[in-house]
Amino acid sequence: RVVGWSIADHMRTDLVTDALRMAARNRGGLDGSLFHSDHGAQYGSRAFADLCTQLGVTRSMGAVGTSADNAACESFHASLKRETLQGAHHYGDATTCRMTVFAWLTRYNTRRRHSANGYLSPNEYERRHHAAKLTLAA
Repeated sequence: RVVGWSIADHMRTDLVTDALRMAARNRGGLDGSLFHSDHGAQYGSRAFADLCTQLGVTRSMGAVGTSADNAACESFHASLKRETLQGAHHYGDATTCRMTVFAWLTRYNTRRRHSANGYLSPNEYERRHHAAKLTLAA
C-alpha cells in the first residue's frame, strides 16, 4: 500500500521528507519502520536522517550499482509510468500530472489486485491482515 507520496519538479530532500511525513500521518506514526532507498543525495542528507530519527524509522541503502536491490520500487515506478503515460513521454503540465498520479495511486491502493497479496487490493489485504492480528491478540 502506498501511504506517502510527493510530486515535484526537483529531486531535493523536501520531496522525500514530504512523502515520509505523509506516510507518518496516514499510519499514525512510523516507529519501527524501515526505509530502503538507493544512494541518492536526498536520502543521505542530514535533514532526511534527522526526520527518520525523529519518526523512529531505520534507514537502509542498497549496494551501489546493484539495481536488483531496489527492484520492487523500480517495478512500481515502471507500472505507474506504463499505466498513466500509455506511451506518451510526459503528462503535459503539472496539474495533469498530479491529478493523473493521484487517481492512479487511489486505484492502486483500493482496486488494483496483486498476486503477492492473494489477488487482493493493498487496502483489502491490509484490512484482512489487521483484522486477523486483532483476532489473534484477543
